Amino acid sequence: MSISGLHVTMFAWLAGGIVGWLWRRHRRLPLLLPAPQAARWGGLLSAAGYALLAGWGVPAQRTVGMIAVVVALRSAGLRWPLPAVLLSAALAVTVGDPWAMLQPGFWLSFVAVALLVAAEPAQRLAPAATRWRARAAQALRDGLRTQAVATVGLAPLTLVFFQQISIVGFVANLLAIPLVTLLVVPLAMLGVLLPPLWNVSAVLVQGLTLVLQALAGLPLALWSAAAAPPWAVACGLVAGALAVLPLPWRMRLMTLPLALPLLAPPVERPPQGQFELVAADVGQGTAVLVRTRRHLLVYDTGPAYTPEADAGGRVLLPLLRVRGETRVDLLMLSHRDSDHVGGAATLLAGMPVAALSSSLAEDHPLRQAATQRGLPHVPCVAGQRWHWDGVAFELLHPTTQDPALPHKPNALSCVLRVQAADGASALLTGDIEAAQETALLRRDAGMLRSDVLLVPHHGSKTSSTAAFLDAVQPGVAVVQAAYRSRFGHPAPPVLARYADRGITVVRSDRCGAWSSPAMGRAPADTKAPAPGLCARDVARRYWHHRHPNDAVAAP
Repeated sequence: MSISGLHVTMFAWLAGGIVGWLWRRHRRLPLLLPAPQAARWGGLLSAAGYALLAGWGVPAQRTVGMIAVVVALRSAGLRWPLPAVLLSAALAVTVGDPWAMLQPGFWLSFVAVALLVAAEPAQRLAPAATRWRARAAQALRDGLRTQAVATVGLAPLTLVFFQQISIVGFVANLLAIPLVTLLVVPLAMLGVLLPPLWNVSAVLVQGLTLVLQALAGLPLALWSAAAAPPWAVACGLVAGALAVLPLPWRMRLMTLPLALPLLAPPVERPPQGQFELVAADVGQGTAVLVRTRRHLLVYDTGPAYTPEADAGGRVLLPLLRVRGETRVDLLMLSHRDSDHVGGAATLLAGMPVAALSSSLAEDHPLRQAATQRGLPHVPCVAGQRWHWDGVAFELLHPTTQDPALPHKPNALSCVLRVQAADGASALLTGDIEAAQETALLRRDAGMLRSDVLLVPHHGSKTSSTAAFLDAVQPGVAVVQAAYRSRFGHPAPPVLARYADRGITVVRSDRCGAWSSPAMGRAPADTKAPAPGLCARDVARRYWHHRHPNDAVAAP
């Protein structure tokens, strides 16, 4: 739920009315400044204070800016058309914060008002009603039409920014907007004078929450789509405008065909026998996507940043939506450390997961949550093998003989090797340390050879031994570590061992997310780096600093 311009405007109207009423009852003040002007300026100041208390978001800034322009014009005896007022507010917001244009809220807020302004001529065709019943009916029709214009017109932008739109949003807003605007917000304000009214407002919010949760739980309540190419985005935006503008119906018939590429854009998948690897940029933690032709494996879910935010909600779910993923076939949690499982609960709640594999103990909260959801769990044990779409998966560690060390969960990290049909492979190692690397070498050093290595334990001094690197012989080593990691990851001696062997090191703190699309094209007997791309090179911003020692695998 967000603070909308409607609430700020309503507060300004109420405050202006109170200021005007008090102003008229003073003997001298009306002689200094007319009461209507005092009411307008009082409403503007009250709206600015309300918006500040509400967080001063872009929609609130837009509303205060438009009110300020109108108040200034009326005080000067001028009147501008509404589009000019909207553009003036947009200019003020942009001058105050140029980066506001990078926020979805900027475009959603200003485009919503622009669409309502552009659709206004159609509303003027109906004659003004005179009786209260007719006025009420007309107000209801106008409200429905306004909500329809905002819902349909903003749907393309919502898909562009969030890769999803709410199918039940129109119905939810028809209930939520009047209830919050006419009852919840006024009662919350009056509660300053009569605190018991806060209880009434709280009951209304709780009831509204139950209804909204029921709507959100309906089948097909949400439509998700992958990120569309620029041409599909352009077609979708044109479709949204055609749907709400007062145009002939023969032109509006083009809405659906123009919107289809944005609603269901084409999604590329690896060919049969190949796999795609994506090492997400989650800071100090691990999160890797392994995608085959028809299956998706998520290896670890990154850290929890705060009690309210984690890598699952901030990174993985948006990343999966952008890629057009609708389910996770296997979620593998290497071990219990929070920088590896911190986002798991959010991921489980936000996307269907078919199965869970981990080294977690039975009493771990994530294991218990999986049991409650009816999610099958298989412990990580060396020797487990399966094939997806011609790609081989094998667990190399831990074994059933490895001891469970309560104070050293790194020792039980799940080590997964993924191999394409032609032999190209990747080794995901979790947080194994030197002892576990030695055990892997002792069991079967020949199984470790891989083109891509997820650097053990984020490049800690306790891992990446020389013998282990000689056995793996990777072309690319990916380090998932935070910028200026407080643990010193990756450690300089470790980086020196990789450099001595000519291994390309890709660091998430400099590269961002790293992806290796369609592994399996390169010959297995070469040591050339696997094709890979850094997100910061693909979409570099002017404020991104390129470190002089960066080494990025060439595509």
